[in-house]
Amino acid sequence: MQEKIKEIAARVKELREISDTSVEDMAKALALPAEKYSGYENGEDDIPVSILFEIARNLNVDMSELLTGEAPRMHVFTVTRKDKGISAQRRKEYKYQSIAANFVHKKAEPFVVRVDPKPEGTQVSMNSHPGQEFDYVLEGTLKVIIHNNEIILEEGDSIFFDSNYAHGMQAVGAIPAKFLAVIL
Repeated sequence: MQEKIKEIAARVKELREISDTSVEDMAKALALPAEKYSGYENGEDDIPVSILFEIARNLNVDMSELLTGEAPRMHVFTVTRKDKGISAQRRKEYKYQSIAANFVHKKAEPFVVRVDPKPEGTQVSMNSHPGQEFDYVLEGTLKVIIHNNEIILEEGDSIFFDSNYAHGMQAVGAIPAKFLAVIL
């Protein structure tokens, strides 16, 4: 896992340098302290998917290029078979699988996300990112916390929200929750 983090960090750094963007300018664009951004770029800290999404947007590249080192090639359609998406375990609370990594010029980033149950009383990890997000529960029960609201979603339920607001997800019960997340 640590090697994967370092590979992604190296790609981010190289693309930032190629784009002639300073560490300070990138950190400012991401609303992060320059030290925090440098930690991401040096492979010292794991980069959350929401930050990767914004880095890709700022560097004008597809996020899959940051994850895999390869530019997407498909223009008309792309098929991702069950459990064959590009794994992107970017935060320890969530296991991401990119399911449209090979499609060029996406207007959204779709993922299948798995959240494992935590002990009762565990605090939900919160984050925010520019744009909007759509989540559709495929399996299990998911607790979503957003802007002082707690919503319980069952299999087949969905939520669409402004992802600029701090939000977090947690599996409810003894089984993992799996959901489709689309970041716009």
